Parts: sequence; structure tokens; C-alpha cells
Amino acid sequence: MGMERVRRVLVVDDEVLITMLLGDMLEDLGCEVVGPALHVDAAVTMAREETFDWAILDISLEGAPSFPVAEVLRARGVPFVFASGYGSAAKGSGFEDVPVMQKPFSMAQLSDALDALDALNAPI
Repeated sequence: MGMERVRRVLVVDDEVLITMLLGDMLEDLGCEVVGPALHVDAAVTMAREETFDWAILDISLEGAPSFPVAEVLRARGVPFVFASGYGSAAKGSGFEDVPVMQKPFSMAQLSDALDALDALNAPI
């Protein structure tokens, strides 16, 4: 019986409590957390330099959009989802096609989002 590879997930959110909760949920789902990155600059650096399978980005980091991070992820071909407490804030960003998880989200919603990202990563 082959062991599945552990998925590494970059977490980008400026709220420490959310990153802790999200980290616990991801670990419960068998993932390894990369980060978290709390600021756009740190997140862009991690997005460029770290190795991970997926990313979860808060749309707004201390009032600044996380779209520069999303651009790096898209260029690298890394699937990601946005997390937002404000509905879809991606309008006009060029990232309207990216799924948005509404905060607060449940373990089931997170699991579904990761399954969807895994499908994007699946070999054709």
C-alpha cells in the first residue's frame, strides 16, 4: 500500500488566529503548512522561493490586495484559492476565475477546496 505524498500548502493571511486555525485544519487533513506569510512582501518572497503544492491567500493583507502573490503563483503554475470575509473581492483583478472560500469556513469546505485544487494538479 503506497503512502500518498504529503501536500504542502502556503498559507497567506494577516490574522494570526486565522493562520493558527487554518494550520491546525490543514494538518488534520494531512497537509504540511508552509508559512504562514502575514504581509504581501513576505508572501511574494515565499511564493517565489518555497516549494509547495497549493496556496490559500487572504484577498486583503493589512488592507493591501494579495494579487501580487497570486501573480507569482499563476506564473509558477501553482493552484490556489482565495479566502475572504468580504465576499468576492477579486473583481477586476484578472483573478475572477479563482475560487473564493468565505470566512469563516469549515473543515469540510477547506477539504472540498483542497480536493478541487488536487484535481487541477492531477496528471492528465
